Amino acid sequence: MKKMVLKHGLTGLLATAALVAGAQAEPLKVAFAYVGPVGDGGWTFAHDNGRKAVEAAFGDKVKTSFVENVPESADAERVIRDLAKQGNQVIFGTTFGYMEPMRKVARDFAKVKFEHATGYKTAKNMRIYDSRTYQGAYMAGVIAGGMTKSNTLGVVGSIPIPEVIRNINSFTMGAQSVNPKIKTKVVWVGEWFNPPKETEAAQSLINSGADVLMQNTDSSAVLQTAAKNGKRAFGWDSNMQAYAPKAHLGSAVINWGPYYVKAVQDALDGKWSTGASWWGVKEGAIDMVAVADDVPADIKAKLAKVKAGLKDGSFKVWTGPIQSNDGKEVIAAGKTADDQFLGGVNFYVAGVEGKVPGN
Repeated sequence: MKKMVLKHGLTGLLATAALVAGAQAEPLKVAFAYVGPVGDGGWTFAHDNGRKAVEAAFGDKVKTSFVENVPESADAERVIRDLAKQGNQVIFGTTFGYMEPMRKVARDFAKVKFEHATGYKTAKNMRIYDSRTYQGAYMAGVIAGGMTKSNTLGVVGSIPIPEVIRNINSFTMGAQSVNPKIKTKVVWVGEWFNPPKETEAAQSLINSGADVLMQNTDSSAVLQTAAKNGKRAFGWDSNMQAYAPKAHLGSAVINWGPYYVKAVQDALDGKWSTGASWWGVKEGAIDMVAVADDVPADIKAKLAKVKAGLKDGSFKVWTGPIQSNDGKEVIAAGKTADDQFLGGVNFYVAGVEGKVPGN
């Protein structure tokens, strides 16, 4: 009888151990909410490459999913809440406008880890992350300054938040480091992804004299419009060279993979905590790739020097003297802007025409 009890006791222990092992083998469910389509060739495409990097890094330890074309509206809350209800343990929201909806959902799902891109508000179970896209914009500016014939550059802007204004300014400062005569014109489209509007804005800039274009929108429409007009332009967020090889001067790309892999590793290790991350060239998150063959050797050399300085920290884009376009000194000579300053940029630097919408 004792043997039977022992046998049944051992069986029970083995069954319990099997259940525990099974529970541990369950993959971490990771979800992504995208503002655009994964095929946009730019911003969302880059984020989805980051998701794929997570799958490659962790294999069957994770199970990823995504929802694309989620608008920055009340619908975002519905989608993010639904992802939490589906049992996702880590949820990435990949655009500025998801900040408040995600914070609201985070309050109701304390055990879920929420990650928000480009925002500035955190919670106990929600942290923020971003890439220093202004570094890529500055590098694009260096090339633009060496390639323009009209001394007029054009930028198609999406939404006038500090992130985008900072990129416009950095692009201009990069160009002016090569050619002080540079002027930059800006046309705003009020959306992140709207190829027809982006096309119209790009054409307007070309019609007003810009011969090198950059955008802070998500499609390849600006580059393709430049190609149709015999002008030059840049890829943004992802390598867009294939869309218009003759017009393409280089692509300022974001690699979200390193951050996404780290974030998921934190969750798997039980080390995830709230906070903020802002990665750039130094961390392998930002780069300028596929630089055109006809960019002069001296410009390529300057670009290489800038990139090396950004990587080792010896060069900072936002170092004074820097003036706004209304003549005010915003950063004194020898001073470098801190991240708090950069996070609130709401002015154009000297050389950018017009006024920031709403100011």
